[in-house]
Amino acid sequence: MRVWKAGWMMLAGLLAASPAVAQQRPMLTQDPEVVGSGNILIEGGLDYGRDILYPLTGLKGNLLRVATLGVSIGLGPIVEVQLDGGPYNRLSITDRLEAPLAGSVTATGDTTHDVEDLVFATKIRITAETPSHPAFGLRFWTRLPNASQESGLGLNTTDFHGDFLAGKTVRSVRIVGNIGLGILSDPTNAVNQNDVLDYGASVARAVREGIEVVGEINGRASTRSGTPPPGTESRAALRIGGRITRGTVRLDAGIILGMTSYDPSFGFTVGATYVFHAFTVK
Repeated sequence: MRVWKAGWMMLAGLLAASPAVAQQRPMLTQDPEVVGSGNILIEGGLDYGRDILYPLTGLKGNLLRVATLGVSIGLGPIVEVQLDGGPYNRLSITDRLEAPLAGSVTATGDTTHDVEDLVFATKIRITAETPSHPAFGLRFWTRLPNASQESGLGLNTTDFHGDFLAGKTVRSVRIVGNIGLGILSDPTNAVNQNDVLDYGASVARAVREGIEVVGEINGRASTRSGTPPPGTESRAALRIGGRITRGTVRLDAGIILGMTSYDPSFGFTVGATYVFHAFTVK
């Protein structure tokens, strides 16, 4: 409860503090604005989180993700496709707990590693922003089971999500909100699933030309009564950070504070984003 209160207070402070369109790194909340017709956005970074728990396999430890990669391609003025993933996740194991598939983990030492699950997404801007109303959009995305259960880091399941996006610039502040539904497969029972409520709220404020402070609360809430299937529990995290933009390149950094026992107690992220015009859409 203290973390929740601190999170809302920090976001409120950011609101009182000039914005960027299409907010992304270091945040997860999706802006309804797209990258632009014929443009390609490439982002990459490094994430680190302490005390992360994998309830399916019982592993707990400190996770390093190198290089978290994302590519967004503007197929038109209102449509964008996205691909996100990463080649290397390394967990330094601090504890092994009882879990449904703890016996399937083949890592016997104090570390384990695997790739990041791939995420394919399509984002559609429904309406552009005007002085009287926000921009609205939709995003449909699927997570693929690239990480294995044997490493202890994967669920070996496929998820589907559909989210409604909204974004509005108010003077010097960009405010973005997401709400939607996720269908998560049960990794212990192929015929079972858990539906979750996706949500996110972010703000970005420019403190001077090309420099912004940003913050968000992003997560999901399980709708299952009782204990949800392992790996489909409620999750949430607070992110606070900053961005520096110079031309077509943007550098970012942020801290991560988990709000559930499964999320990192503390973490950080650093990265960069580059946008360029690649082709002409006729």
